[in-house]
Amino acid sequence: MAGDERTIEAGDGRVSRRDAMALGAAAMVASGVGRSAQARQSRLGDLRAQLDRAVARDDVPGLVPGLVPGLVAGIERRGEVWTHAAGLRDRESGAPMTRDTVFAVASIGKPLTAVAALMLVDDGVVRLDEPIDEWLPELAERRVLRRPDADLDDTVPAARPVTLRDLLTMRMGLGLVVADPAESPIAARMHALGVAPGPQIFGGDERTFLDRLGSLPLVHHPGERWLYHTGIDVAGILVARASGISLAQFQRERIFEPLGMGDTGFVAPAERLATAYRRDPETGALETWSPAGGASFAQPPPFEAGGSGHVSTVDDFLVFGRFLLDGGRRADGRRMLSADLVAEMLTDQISPKQKAASPWFPEDFWTTHGWGLGVAVRTAPADARGRFGWWGGFGTAFWCDPATDTVAALFTQRMMGGPDDTELADRFLAAAFAPE
Repeated sequence: MAGDERTIEAGDGRVSRRDAMALGAAAMVASGVGRSAQARQSRLGDLRAQLDRAVARDDVPGLVPGLVPGLVAGIERRGEVWTHAAGLRDRESGAPMTRDTVFAVASIGKPLTAVAALMLVDDGVVRLDEPIDEWLPELAERRVLRRPDADLDDTVPAARPVTLRDLLTMRMGLGLVVADPAESPIAARMHALGVAPGPQIFGGDERTFLDRLGSLPLVHHPGERWLYHTGIDVAGILVARASGISLAQFQRERIFEPLGMGDTGFVAPAERLATAYRRDPETGALETWSPAGGASFAQPPPFEAGGSGHVSTVDDFLVFGRFLLDGGRRADGRRMLSADLVAEMLTDQISPKQKAASPWFPEDFWTTHGWGLGVAVRTAPADARGRFGWWGGFGTAFWCDPATDTVAALFTQRMMGGPDDTELADRFLAAAFAPE
């Protein structure tokens, strides 16, 4: 982080000297809003204790008391940073969680890929509302199912080509089909080809991924409805082809290195990776999903999945959130992305009609959220309106609040698997975004 990063010993032993001076209000839960450094430091301590209890007492649903993985939390407000680490990075080895632990962040990497694509728009290489056929001919001349549950050969020509805006708003016509594969030919075929959205990242290369997508009809006409996930993975491939370099290299050179996000990419040292766990649906016990050092994140992947394949740290995401809150500028004032495109990215692009026809979880999601370009935006209630961010299926949360000028990130290791999986993150975010 820019500025004075001298630390004091407190809690996990690594807290910014500025923590006690500025972010207590972001950590408050319900008490008054005293502004003294002492009061703010006390409230930071309260939040730290809450996070510790969430690990030690099993406040995070599904975790096994005494054998729990850990978490890293971070809040940044107007350049001042607070972080906290708790629990274990790996249960079997007993390795402690640390501030610099690298996590597989899953879907909160979507805005990273959106920014990369928008940089190419800024460069004049691609356009938001022109067909992607030049770069992705595998997806040209699409055909569309007559009905979402129709046989795969029961199709009509697409009303128009797919555009980059369709990819980033996840309205390309393909994505997560919320239906039983036994009753949905397109869902069954996507699963058979390995291209259905889910925790397993596609194991082939980008050409194979696109060839398989190209063999499928669309579920809806481009721009018609919101279908989760697939468009962002496709956008990552477009970035690679339009730039002439890999998505990893483009993001490293244009985003991560200029912002100082040195721990973000598609591969990380095995000794720093947090082990990912999932909850057994029958017993509730945790089981290892992808151990630290697993090939999916400790070795370069064959497919750089822009929608779900990134690894990163809480500190890196605090930097990225600050970049977005500052309208596309880095800490020294250098502009990296136009303010107009950042504003477009953070504007709800999904119409009420499209929301009504696009099921998502929880059932009331669309009453309080919209979707911009690669990121969710809050539309209600009034005190949350304008916030933007997302959750990751491996247990991560990343949100920014323009009203309080605050970035908040909570990284855990337990894969989402039920409606209570955002409970801890929701409590943390409410504390992080409390006004001073």
